[in-house]
Amino acid sequence: MALNLPDFPWDSLEPYRAEARKHPGGVIDLSVGSPVDATPEVVASALAHATQAPSYPLTAGSETLRADMASWWEHQRGTGPLGLDQVFPSIGSKEMVGLLPTLLGVTAADVMVVPRIAYPTYAIGAAVVGATVVREDDPSRWPEGAKLIWINSPSNPTGEVRDLEYLRAAVSRARDIGAVLASDECYAQLVWDVSSSPSLLDERVTEGDQTGLLALYSMSKQSNLAGYRAALVAGGSALMAELLLARKHVGLIVPSPIQAALSAALSDQEHVDVQREKYRRRREVLLPALHKAGFRLDHSEAGLYLWATRFEDSAATLAWLSERGILAAPGTFYGEQGSQHVRVALTARDDAISEAAMRLAA
Repeated sequence: MALNLPDFPWDSLEPYRAEARKHPGGVIDLSVGSPVDATPEVVASALAHATQAPSYPLTAGSETLRADMASWWEHQRGTGPLGLDQVFPSIGSKEMVGLLPTLLGVTAADVMVVPRIAYPTYAIGAAVVGATVVREDDPSRWPEGAKLIWINSPSNPTGEVRDLEYLRAAVSRARDIGAVLASDECYAQLVWDVSSSPSLLDERVTEGDQTGLLALYSMSKQSNLAGYRAALVAGGSALMAELLLARKHVGLIVPSPIQAALSAALSDQEHVDVQREKYRRRREVLLPALHKAGFRLDHSEAGLYLWATRFEDSAATLAWLSERGILAAPGTFYGEQGSQHVRVALTARDDAISEAAMRLAA
């Protein structure tokens, strides 16, 4: 029997894309956060040197990769020392977002909590197993008996960053109700208007106890590795062992050459800093152009998107943008509270971002 899943949201943008294509300069697609800049040479070189891979790779990752991941979490995300049993690679972060309820044994009798404005795949993961979804950001309002709770900081789509106080409250409440608390942190190294975006596993939050906690990080954004499908998972030892066992059984394995490339990416911070500045420059071009065109920007203090409103239904805003050859994502993709917003991505080349700014001004 087929799963009872909704249509894929981005397919509904085709009428707006068709209208945007009519613009004399063509369409500028700012609807999807897919990187457009080159994969760093240090990563591509590591991949090229790892093409001889006749044996099955380890689901847990090679010992070298696990050591590199543990070191990265400690030094880039402030977790304090993690054991090699507390990390593994995943096939992109979306694999874990979509399949985590399945891997944890969440059922149709269970409740899952997701943010009120949220990346839609959290709810899709619940739909796959038939679980009930509750949309709630306030930890004090998370329901008793919830099996899995998702938080997302920096947020996709809003760019909102959760502080240490919020994360501590989230951990306390999740443990009170016996839920696994999972944090999607894929945009954490792309911060603009705040000093940092702390991890759920930050030792100032956990005080060294990661029990029941899970954090995800994607290399797609910071390292232009979306095509590699390479991501990091870290968490409490018992929880990670449970997930690793399930992933072994169903064959969710990151290929050996990709593991080698992932190690290279984790060991080179310079390319991350270079890419961050590219996005910063694009943001500095697009943000004032949106202001001048009558948009208000909400949050957007981190991540790859601008969360913008013209104080009207998002469909009307999409139509207004498409007349100018610009495609964005409607806030309704992310929940009812986004009905008057659009998500504008920074993932276009410099010339396209400059052209979009000119069209907005015109």
